[in-house]
Amino acid sequence: MSAMFPDEIADYLKNNPGFFEQYADLMAQIFVPHPHGGHTVSLAERQMLTLRDKNRATESKLAELIAFGEENDQISEKVHRLSVALIAAETFQAVIHLLNFHLRDDFSVPHVTFRLWDKPEGVEDLPEFAAVSEELQVFAETLARPYCGSTAGFGTNSWFGEAASHIRSQALIALRNGGGTVGMIALGSEDAQRFYADMGTLYLERLGEMVSAALARVTKSVL
Repeated sequence: MSAMFPDEIADYLKNNPGFFEQYADLMAQIFVPHPHGGHTVSLAERQMLTLRDKNRATESKLAELIAFGEENDQISEKVHRLSVALIAAETFQAVIHLLNFHLRDDFSVPHVTFRLWDKPEGVEDLPEFAAVSEELQVFAETLARPYCGSTAGFGTNSWFGEAASHIRSQALIALRNGGGTVGMIALGSEDAQRFYADMGTLYLERLGEMVSAALARVTKSVL
């Protein structure tokens, strides 16, 4: 009789579930390597160990999902606080103050700045209305979603003032009004991994929408 290959044995046992009922005593006679090394254990004990390992993995995954859920709840609460504050803001200066306060103190974003392409009448000269290159304006127009990553090649470093040389990563969020791009928010960090290319941008997109709406309202009121 020719020897059976391991795959053939495995297929046979899968297709004959009654095998170990017929040879029940065989279960106690078969010993296999311990999954963590060191000695051998019975087939039944090995099965128990495998189930325990699977349970631990499931519990670990569940704990991870719970942690993610709690983190998202915390972020949602912060977004809600910012949105309520922006709704209550009545002036352009108030929007700037609230945006800086909430992003720095609530979201722990160390550097926050933004630029608007056009200064409305009735609003004083501020850094937020400093000239922006045409190339950067075109780039903002093409942003379908926030950019996250390096500061190299964008020309936005100067927006961060004295902290410019320390910024290692940034998020750039287009500000839009009526479908057109009117400006851009820049969030900066000394941590090169704070804003990275593959990170989720849903909350950054919501931030851009809220700030765009708030700015449209307060700038319209001074026209």
